[in-house]
Amino acid sequence: MGRKVTVATCSLNQWALDFEGNLQRILKSIEIAKHKGARYRLGPELEICGYGCWDHYYESDTLLHSLQVLAALLESPVTRDIICDVGMPVMHRNVRYNCRVIFLNRRILLIRPKMALANEGNYRELRWFTPWSRSRQTEEYFLPRMLQDLTKQETVPFGDAVLATRDTCIGSEICEELWTPHSPHVDMGLDGVEIFTNASGSHHVLRKAHARVDLVTMATTKNGGIYLLANQKGCDGDRLYYDGCAMIAMNGHIFAQGSQFSLDDVEVLTATLDLEDVRSYRAEISSRNLAASRVSPYPRVKVDFALSCHKDLLEPLSEPLEWKYHRPAEEISLGPACWLWDFLRRSQQAGFFLPLSGGVDSAATACLVYSLCRQVCEAVKNGNQEVLADVRTIVNQISYTPQDPRELCGRILTTCYMASENSSRETCNRATELAQQIGSHHIGLNIDPAVKAVVGIFSLVTGTSPLFAVQGGSSRENLALQNVQARIRMVVAYLFAQLSLWSRGARGGLLVLGSANVDESLLGYLTKYDCSSADINPIGGISKSDLRAFVQFCIERFQLPALQSILAAPATAELEPLTNGQVSQTDEEDMGMTYAELSVYGRLRKVAKTGPYSMFCRLLTMWGHICTPRQMQRENPFACAAQGDPGQNSGLGSSNLTNLKSCVWLTSQ
Repeated sequence: MGRKVTVATCSLNQWALDFEGNLQRILKSIEIAKHKGARYRLGPELEICGYGCWDHYYESDTLLHSLQVLAALLESPVTRDIICDVGMPVMHRNVRYNCRVIFLNRRILLIRPKMALANEGNYRELRWFTPWSRSRQTEEYFLPRMLQDLTKQETVPFGDAVLATRDTCIGSEICEELWTPHSPHVDMGLDGVEIFTNASGSHHVLRKAHARVDLVTMATTKNGGIYLLANQKGCDGDRLYYDGCAMIAMNGHIFAQGSQFSLDDVEVLTATLDLEDVRSYRAEISSRNLAASRVSPYPRVKVDFALSCHKDLLEPLSEPLEWKYHRPAEEISLGPACWLWDFLRRSQQAGFFLPLSGGVDSAATACLVYSLCRQVCEAVKNGNQEVLADVRTIVNQISYTPQDPRELCGRILTTCYMASENSSRETCNRATELAQQIGSHHIGLNIDPAVKAVVGIFSLVTGTSPLFAVQGGSSRENLALQNVQARIRMVVAYLFAQLSLWSRGARGGLLVLGSANVDESLLGYLTKYDCSSADINPIGGISKSDLRAFVQFCIERFQLPALQSILAAPATAELEPLTNGQVSQTDEEDMGMTYAELSVYGRLRKVAKTGPYSMFCRLLTMWGHICTPRQMQRENPFACAAQGDPGQNSGLGSSNLTNLKSCVWLTSQ
C-alpha cells in the first residue's frame, strides 16, 4: 500500500497582466514538478494574472484573459496526471473573489475563494475582492462556455471545502489566512486534512522570513501535517518586491527551502514525505485528538486519484533541514537589487542614472546596482538563459555575455557628481573613488551657472538678492537658496538621464535613481522635487542605521574600500557656503538630532504606531538616563510636527514623494 507522497510548490516571477508570460512560467513549473515525480503542484496567489493588477481587477478583460489562460492550462498535455492548484480572480454571482482553482486531467475539482483578505499596510484586497464568509459551505459555480466545452462540466463546487483523494486529504489556505488568529489549517487538520497548501503574494520586509518560517513550522508542530507554501517572487510592476521563500514542512520541521532572492523566474521545490509520519505524530497528541472529535466537518470533494504509488517501498524520503537565514545587511544587498533588475528589464530602458553625492545614502544606492551586476553575472555563469537574453536587450548587443560586474556596471550605471560652490573637495573625491571601484560611467559637473541664472531671474523681477544666513540673510532666504540648488540637481539629473547615452552614441534612456532613506522621509528632512524625486528609490523603505550596516557589509563582501571614508564622514547636504574650504553644515545639526535617534523615532512611529504622546512615554523609559522629560518633549520631532512647527527644507511631515516609486522593505506584512 502506497503511503509516500511527492508534492511540489514553487516561486514564480509573475508580471501583472502579462497573461502569456505568466502562462508559460506556470507551465514550466508544472513540467519541472512532474519531472521531479510530484503529483500535486501548488503555485503563488493570483499567479495567472499577476498579483499587482490593482484597479485592473475591475476590468472584465482581466477576468476574461484569466479564464483564457485557465483554458490553456486545462488543455495542455503538461497538466495531465498531476493535480494543479492555480490562482486567479473569479466572478461568482456578480461578486469578485480571489480564488484557487484546483484541477486534474481537464476537470475542475474545486474553486476555493479566499476567506481573509489582506487589507493593511501595502495591501488593499478589500478594494477589489470580497471574502468568502460561509465557512464549510459550497455552492455550484456555473462554468463559462469556453470551459464547459473543455471540461464537459456544467457546474463545479465553489466555496470552503477540501479534497479527498484515494490516499489523503488536502486543504487550502491563501496567504493572509495563515497570519490570522484562527487559521483554517487548525480546523482542517482536526478534521483529518493531512496536507495544507498556502498560495501567497507576500512581499519582502527585513527579517520577515523568520515570521513566515515560524508560522509554518508552528502550524504543523501543534497539529501535525504537511505544509506547502508558494509565493510570488520579484517585482510585478509596483513598489513591492516579493521574496519567494517557498517551503515544505512536516510535523514542525522544514524539508525543502526555496531561495529568498534570485533572478530565476521559475523555482520549483519538491519533497517526498511519508503520510504515516503525519498519522503517528498526531496519534500521540491526546489534546489534539479530543479537539478533533468535536470539530465540525468540512465538505469533501472526492478525487479518484492518488498522490502515492503502490510500489514506493524503495522511494527515498526527504530529510529535514535547518532554515538558512540572510542577515539584514545581506537582505538589503540582494532584495532591492533584484527589484531593480525587474524594474529595469520591464521598463525597456538602458540603465540607471544616479546623482552620487559622496554620502552614505547615494553610495548605498550605487552599491545596490553593483550588487545587481554581480547577481546578473552569477546567473549568466550558472546558465540562466532568460537573464542573458534580458541583459543583451538592455545593452543592445546580441552577442554580449557579462562576466565582470565592474564592466557591466559601466554599461548600465551612470553616476554623476553635481558640484556647486558649496561642495567640498572631500565629497567629490569620495564619489569619484567609489565610482572607479564599482566601474560606473562617472560624470563630474558644476551646477553654479544654472543656480546663478535662476536666482538672477528672481533678482531681476523683484529687485532683491537673497543671501545665505552666514552672509546676513534671513532663515527664509537661507532655505530658499539651499532648495534651489537641490531642485536644479533634479532637473539636471533628468536631462542627463534622457540624453547622456545619446551623446555617447548609444540607444535608450536611463531610469533616475533616488536615494532618500525612510527616516528622512518620515521626518520630512528633504527638499521637495530635489534628487529624491526620481523614477525609483531602492532605499526608500530602509532606515539610516540599516543602510550604514549595509555599507559596512559592502566593504567586506564587495571589497570597496572607498566606502570606509564615506562611512566615517559626517552626513551633509553641502547646500550652505563652506568655511575656509571646509563643510560647516551637517544633517544632524540641521535636524537637531542624530541619525541614530531619528531611526528610533522612525521605528516608534512606523512600526510601533505611536503618536506624539505615546512616543514621549516610550522615550521616558528608553532615554530617561540621558535626557530630562522636558528635553524629550522639546526634541521629539513628531510632537513638534503635530503642533505645526516648520521643519528643515520641506517641513516636518510634509514630504512629497507622489511621483516616486520607492521600494518598500520595512512596512508591515
